[in-house]
Amino acid sequence: MPSSAEPKTAPTGGVQSLERAFDLLERMADAGGEVGLSELATSSGLPLPTIHRLMRTLVACGYVRQQPNRRYALGPRLIRLGESASRLLGTWARPYLARLVEGTGETANMALLDGDEVVYVAQVPSKHSMRMFTEVGRRVLPHSTGVGKALLAHASDDEVRALLARTGMPAATEKTITTPEGFLEALDRVRDTGYAVDDNEQEIGVRCLAVPVPGSPTATAISISGPAGRLTDPATETIVPLLQEVAAQLATELTTTEPG
Repeated sequence: MPSSAEPKTAPTGGVQSLERAFDLLERMADAGGEVGLSELATSSGLPLPTIHRLMRTLVACGYVRQQPNRRYALGPRLIRLGESASRLLGTWARPYLARLVEGTGETANMALLDGDEVVYVAQVPSKHSMRMFTEVGRRVLPHSTGVGKALLAHASDDEVRALLARTGMPAATEKTITTPEGFLEALDRVRDTGYAVDDNEQEIGVRCLAVPVPGSPTATAISISGPAGRLTDPATETIVPLLQEVAAQLATELTTTEPG
């Protein structure tokens, strides 16, 4: 029989206190990075004393900081972890993106949903002299990008409306979707077809095809972007199946990394 000093085991076989602590950090991120204890209690269902104990530990470690107003915010120590994880993810994803470039001739990207923004974490450029280039680390709003649509395709309408209310929907071009209703209709098309399209919505003359990576621990999408004259409807018919195949391979990798 384990002693009372040993950490409790979670139903998943892990350490319960660790799982709860990470769950609280993710809930803080979902809430915009700053929350009160009562909000965490409501969303997590954990007792206030348990949350207070976990938060006190996270504050001591630098992963959370307590504000003068007694609310809790994500701490600076997470920045180093996030930057390192993002860099490693980009390195790991490059062979998959390279396969997309080989199969399509166009630039391949990987993007994550970070809070309310899309952040590009990896890219393999096209070998064409005329090609698309998005700087790794660049952040954009979801409503004007193919990856943004792919990342939000399976979010609820209420979640999407709340995000759009926070970010606004500025027009990058005259073809940018600028109403919540229009964006929700675009997400319906993504769910119906299995892929998202940015048709001159972020930059005139550029098309992007994107698909979500299913089952990813954090919302992830991959895409192909190039001149609209090359990413035609016939090209789309051959590119989308390859995108979906590579996304499925990425998903398998993400769900089979548990050590034996």
